[in-house]
Amino acid sequence: MKLWIDMSSNTVIIDTSTSPYAKLHPIPIEEVRVDDRFWAPRLSILREVTLPSQYSLLESTGRIDNFRRAAGKISAPFSGLHFNDSDVYKWIEAVAFSLAYSFDENLYKLSQSVIEEIVASQDEDGYLNTYFTFELKDMRWGNLRDSHELYCAGHLIQAGIAYYRSTGRRDLLNTATKFADNIYDTFLARDFRCVDGHPEVEMALVELYRTTRDSRYLDLACFFIDNRGLGLIGGSPYHIDHKPFRELSEIVGHAVRALYLNCGATDVYMEIGDHRIWEALRRLWHSMVYRKMYVTGGVGSRYEGEAFGDDYELPNYRAYSETCAAIANVMWNWRMLNASGDACYTDIMELALYNATLSGISIDGRSYFYVNPLADRGGHRRQDWFACACCPPNIARLIASIPGYIYSKSIKGLWVNLYVQSTASTSLEYGRVTLRQITDYPWSGEVMLLIEPEREDEFSIYLRIPGWCRNFTVEVNGRKLDVDVKPPSYVEVKRVWSYGDSIKLSMDMPVELIASHPRVIENTGRVAMMRGPLVYCVEQADNEGFDVWDLAIDRNARFELEWSEKILGGIMRILCDGYTFELDDSERILYTPIDKLRYKVRRVKFRAIPYYAWANRDPGPMSIWIRLLDRIT
Repeated sequence: MKLWIDMSSNTVIIDTSTSPYAKLHPIPIEEVRVDDRFWAPRLSILREVTLPSQYSLLESTGRIDNFRRAAGKISAPFSGLHFNDSDVYKWIEAVAFSLAYSFDENLYKLSQSVIEEIVASQDEDGYLNTYFTFELKDMRWGNLRDSHELYCAGHLIQAGIAYYRSTGRRDLLNTATKFADNIYDTFLARDFRCVDGHPEVEMALVELYRTTRDSRYLDLACFFIDNRGLGLIGGSPYHIDHKPFRELSEIVGHAVRALYLNCGATDVYMEIGDHRIWEALRRLWHSMVYRKMYVTGGVGSRYEGEAFGDDYELPNYRAYSETCAAIANVMWNWRMLNASGDACYTDIMELALYNATLSGISIDGRSYFYVNPLADRGGHRRQDWFACACCPPNIARLIASIPGYIYSKSIKGLWVNLYVQSTASTSLEYGRVTLRQITDYPWSGEVMLLIEPEREDEFSIYLRIPGWCRNFTVEVNGRKLDVDVKPPSYVEVKRVWSYGDSIKLSMDMPVELIASHPRVIENTGRVAMMRGPLVYCVEQADNEGFDVWDLAIDRNARFELEWSEKILGGIMRILCDGYTFELDDSERILYTPIDKLRYKVRRVKFRAIPYYAWANRDPGPMSIWIRLLDRIT
């Protein structure tokens, strides 16, 4: 008996159910069951491997001891970076989502033990940051540009909300709320005009408002958005402090900070409906998607500052593409979808999720990428942990929240955002309905939906047609519908539904060769392979006898598909004829006149794997972009 679990708490990633300017509302995690061969194993590995191993690392690296130290339980120096508290909070949020989906008593006990340490470390006035204690107490709020105090507070608030929604326990939520009150009294109540150097608290405050209905927290989020860009922390584009938010048109600066800021601004828009904010968000989205985003959905091309570069500055081998930035891309597009109901945002959310984000964690759930290059010589490998460990618990909370991204609902009916074999049972305006989704996506474009309403009634089911899909058909109870929409879009199927009705969506899923904008210089004369939402790469482990960096492909290449059950957790590999294009040994010099070039051209059979699965086997070269040859002479 788990009497202390309040499963009526509706655990959702964000709760737009009462947001006046939101078009869609997420279906709670506990109302969805995933049973496919892609995501279901990952949710199990997260619960059984990733979260317990991360707890051990939080302990062994002193992150939890920092709270014990602040509470006076142990005498020791502060351990690690000044924002290490945030790693603990993200881990708790991941545990909360996991508990909502599938309760695990061991994880519950672990998380409760950590929460007890956090609660005990809070000051009487509500302030909570284990770095700024004892001898550093007088430095609080003294350097918001660099201190990450509000950033850590934001993650505490999000963890407290998620844990309350999943378990019904208010311990951490009360602690977070007390800290939020301290922040309100420090800043808005005194008109102390400043912003944080690392946005995060804005979206957390909006979610706290949605949870408590205390308008002070929404006012405080608006306060921070309004103060952004006034030069209060130096006016740097790196901190997105160079222009007021409503005037922004180009996405710049530290990629994670920029996208977290956009998440907070989107949440604010859904509450207050300021169209100047929405127009700025649209401009920033176009700037990112059409000029500054990798084919994987990764963002932030520069090592320097973990930042966005210039337009079309998208190097492959030197790509930064931080895992946290890809996660932020998912989070922001999820909010843009909820605000608009526009499938273009679902497309980018899905692209980043299956590629740039999922590459950030190993197949076994034990090691992580901080940086996600699009080409490598075999030296870039995942690590068990990092001194700056923002990415591991961040990807844990994202994977734990996957069931909450699959479906949404509106006043008109049910929306299917992601194709994942699963069952959703939720309440609509018309009563309760169960939707069973049967699919082998992303390996197949075939999707069957079985509708089971508690009573016959008329409502709509919205099917997403991804932008990668060129041809599709929709059938209801075996009868083909005449559908005229241009992907990406949602197809509305409205009718009186009876128990056992079905919808069949068939999407062609060929291998496509993708070219980039000609100003992306590194990709000139090169193509990438995509199939459905997955970006593919060539990795040395699948291709003996030649260096995959020497590979070339013909424009009219024919592709075969090969399901490989026993490698990389089960994947669909692409087989194709290609060519190696190597210089003669005698000509292996750095530069030579073009009339003296002598190449060895050899026909080879190569295999490609989904990008997310690379670097899980023996080290070796990898590349997404392959040279394109119209013909070999």
